[in-house]
Order: sequence, then structure tokens, then C-alpha cells
Amino acid sequence: MTSDHPDVKFGKTGVLLVNLGTPDSTSWLDIRKYLKEFLSDRRVIEVNPILWQVILNLIILNIRPSKTAKAYKEIWMKKENMSPLRYYTIMQTKKLIESLKEEKLIVDFAMRYGNPSINSKLNKLKEGGCENIIILPLYPQYAAATTATVCDEVFRSLIKMRWQPSLQIISHYESEPLYIEAIVNSIKKKVSEISWKPDVIIASYHGIPREYFDKGDPYHCYCHKTTRLISENYKEIPIKTTFQSRFGPQKWLEPYTDKTLEELPKENQKNILVICPGFSSDCVETLEEIAIQGKKSFIDNGGKNFGLIPCLNDNADHIKLLERLVRKYYIT
Repeated sequence: MTSDHPDVKFGKTGVLLVNLGTPDSTSWLDIRKYLKEFLSDRRVIEVNPILWQVILNLIILNIRPSKTAKAYKEIWMKKENMSPLRYYTIMQTKKLIESLKEEKLIVDFAMRYGNPSINSKLNKLKEGGCENIIILPLYPQYAAATTATVCDEVFRSLIKMRWQPSLQIISHYESEPLYIEAIVNSIKKKVSEISWKPDVIIASYHGIPREYFDKGDPYHCYCHKTTRLISENYKEIPIKTTFQSRFGPQKWLEPYTDKTLEELPKENQKNILVICPGFSSDCVETLEEIAIQGKKSFIDNGGKNFGLIPCLNDNADHIKLLERLVRKYYIT
């Protein structure tokens, strides 16, 4: 090696946890910035891009940030000054680092939308000597609008690199035994903490437009597979799959969570638990949409008892699962 050769770090493997993202604050401008990036993704909104940009910039981004800001303010962690999703993603990363304890592993996290960006963290891992990088999108059930768009952003970053690291992407883990075990344990824990018996457990997954499913997206099947596996391992209470968070006038995957919560009391199912197996961390969709808005709708329509089972967040079962997923792809 010549004396003027640049110092190059090498020999390490990087692990990048990737979550959806979060605004930096609850301010109108930060919410608008986040929504603009999210809703400009053509994997998320599959309509004519020119028409959509007109609608997005002239209508949606002038109306929706106020509503979204209100929702985030309901669940914002004031002491930490961050959203629960960011907090739990940070904690997952810290605990995974402790769990793995490998000298040649560098573990970090990124957000698909917002900060820190995938591009910045991939470059940081590469500069830290990572010749191999494992990407772990924190979406158990693959969908083009979630996992695939993470891959798109990863590839956009790699295309700019002269020396590219090797890449492994963990694209889905909806039937991983440790994942199912962790979900079942979370159900058992919640049931042990309440003084009433649930009539049904609602497994609410984030929805996608029905058109995406018709085009071949496997997400719907993965969600039902997860619920089936949970039900096979927890038979005490029936579990029903629903889909939440629909947006716009088009038809989305059914049954809808909000409509189901309105109808259940009329069917004499007045005591329910809700779990959101597709979310790795509690967030605005679970804490505001379900625990606040969903509960209110259920009670207003005649429901009696309502409980939300927390996401796996940074509990020990979840960290054990993440470690297992990483070790499957980690080459020493």
C-alpha cells in the first residue's frame, strides 16, 4: 500500500432498521413537510403523478396538516419531545445493539420519510467500514407501499456509490415463529391485566387500496396469514381481521376497522380488545386512530369495554425477534 493511499475502513456488517417515519415536531410546517414527502411517493399514491401533484399541493397540503397536527399532539411524548414511533425505534436500536454484542456489527436506524434519512445512514454505515448491510424494514407484512418503497430508497442511495456494499433485505416476517409468539404473549399479558372478558379481539392492520391488491400486492394475504397463525396459538378468544387508515374515495381492503367498531355493539359484542400486528411501534395510527377515536366510536355506539393491546415496541420478545432476523442474514 502506498503512503498516499486513502484510509478505508472495512470488514464490518451494518444493520439498518427502517421505520415509516415521523414529523420532527407537531408544528404545521413540520407536519406539512412530512406529509409532502410521504404523499409524493408514487408507491403510496398510484395515480397520474401530474394530476396528483396539483391535488396534493393545492388542496391536501393546505388542509390536512392541521388535522394531522392535532392527532400528533394527542400522542406526542412531551418529556422526550418526540413521537412514540421515533422513541420506540430508537429504543429498539439501542436494545438490539446490546443484544447482538458483535464487534463487527454496526446497528443503526432510519426513517423512510423524514429524519434520519435512509441515504444519510447508509453512507454513515459505509464510511464506518460496512462491506455488508442488512436492511430490516419494520413491517412484518410486505406491501409495495411500505417495504418496496424502502427498497427503492436504498437502491437510489446505492446507485450513487462507487464502492457498493453487499446487501440483504429482510422483506417480510409475517409468519416468523418468534413474531407470532411475541404477539400471542402480548395478548395474554393484556388479558391478564383486565377485569373483564373480551368477546372478540380485533386484529387491525393498515389498509391499502383494493386496486393494489387486485394488481398482485400480497399484503392482504400476509395479514390474514398472521391472524390465522395467532389464532392457532391463542384459541381462548376469537380474532377478527380488519383494515384501518383508509384515505380518499376509492375502495380499500375490507372489512374497515372503523365500521366494524361501530357495528360490533349492535351484534352484542360489547367487550373488545384491539391489536395492531402490522405496526412494530405504537404511533399515531394505533394511539390516536384506535385508542382514542376508535374507542370513542365503539363506546358511542353502545360498546362497554375497550382495550388496546400495545405494539411490540421495545419489549424483550420483540428484541429477541429482531435479533433472530438479523442473525439469519449475518455472515461472520
